Amino acid sequence: MKKLVWNALALSVALASTGAQAWTLEEAAAPYKGTTIKAIFLDRPGYAAAIKMLPEFEKKTGIKVSYETIPYENSRERQVLTFSSGEEQDVVLTDVVWIGEFAGNGWLEPIKTFTDNAKLADPDLKLDGFFPILLESFGTWDKQVYGLPFDNYSGLLFYNKCMLKDAGFDKPPATWDELLKVYAPRLTDAAKGKYAYALQSRRGETQSADSFMRFLWPFGGSLLDAGFKSNLNAKESQTGLQFRQDLMKFMPPGIVDYDHNEAVNALAQGNVAMITEWSAFYSTLADPKKSKITDCLAVSTEPKGPAGLKPALGGFSLGVNASATDEKKAAAWLFIQWVTSEAMARPYLDAGGVSGRMSAYKDADVQKKYPFVQPMVTSWEGGVPDYRPRFPQWPEISEVIGENGTAIMLGKTTVEAGAKTIGARVEEILGKAGYYDGKAKLLK
Repeated sequence: MKKLVWNALALSVALASTGAQAWTLEEAAAPYKGTTIKAIFLDRPGYAAAIKMLPEFEKKTGIKVSYETIPYENSRERQVLTFSSGEEQDVVLTDVVWIGEFAGNGWLEPIKTFTDNAKLADPDLKLDGFFPILLESFGTWDKQVYGLPFDNYSGLLFYNKCMLKDAGFDKPPATWDELLKVYAPRLTDAAKGKYAYALQSRRGETQSADSFMRFLWPFGGSLLDAGFKSNLNAKESQTGLQFRQDLMKFMPPGIVDYDHNEAVNALAQGNVAMITEWSAFYSTLADPKKSKITDCLAVSTEPKGPAGLKPALGGFSLGVNASATDEKKAAAWLFIQWVTSEAMARPYLDAGGVSGRMSAYKDADVQKKYPFVQPMVTSWEGGVPDYRPRFPQWPEISEVIGENGTAIMLGKTTVEAGAKTIGARVEEILGKAGYYDGKAKLLK
């Protein structure tokens, strides 16, 4: 990790010393004026923010960004089909858990292709200006950088401070144990349809990442041990998963069908007191057109567990399709470099996005205007880089967790039995992939 940061610093110094101080986006883009590049966006605040900014980029460069907004659930499959079919897509959206698959299969162009080109590399790129955990987790695979952090998240505790005050609390719970044993009973009134907490748990990546994995790390557990064998039946992992079951009695009925929108809306409408959700949803909860609790909205880090603060980590990077033409690659890079730059970090933040740039959050005005900033930065400074394994087998493993994690929550199997089933299937998948016989590197 330190080596990556120093390499990034060396790159920034090298770029600054090329004599390219006169570099401008307009001049760099001149050869590509009239070029149209294609991108995939999601229906989330960070992408709406980027769309608001597009006219400025297009005016400066003459490069047209043609985007399609699709559901997250379809985005990986859509891009994989694009890579295999040769259908045009120039800007690649890479979830933190797709980087191993996309880079490992040669679908992403290493950014070295562009940073080594003085005509394309902005001397103010400053790779060392990204939070190290974000550049490492979202953009780097096997010590090679393939993408720049974009639309980055930490799990945070969003809460209705008015509901907490009415229940006698003047601050949020500091630990998960406190949330369960002290706060939850006093904040739940099922007869009135009021609940202490909502956990997005819909089967799929929401179940595996936002629900299941969230209760492993803070309790000292993990999906895998150092040898890539299942660690789910270790005492710490079992404690965390059982805690999730115990907390369900203070959640709304049908919680296993809640996705992000349902959890956020439950808080926004005043039906639950607390949710642990991605930092990117702050703009939704603070919007009076979408939320009834804007005057009562508050945010903190996720509660700590016995292992300390180990919050959820999620987000994306933007990279260049390795099979695009040289012209499209260059145009795509110029867009990615611009939209994730330090210069555009504050405009992106003000438009509703969440930047991965450290400089964006140092301004006292920003910290005051956006209450989610300080807890998010705290979370990124002490987070878990491999909160979810990033190897190519994660999508298949996620389906296994989604199926069996849901069964555990519904009581169709016990925590112990469900964990054994998941562990056995995970080891089968990883065994076939060659992790146990030395054919595949132990990279996650």
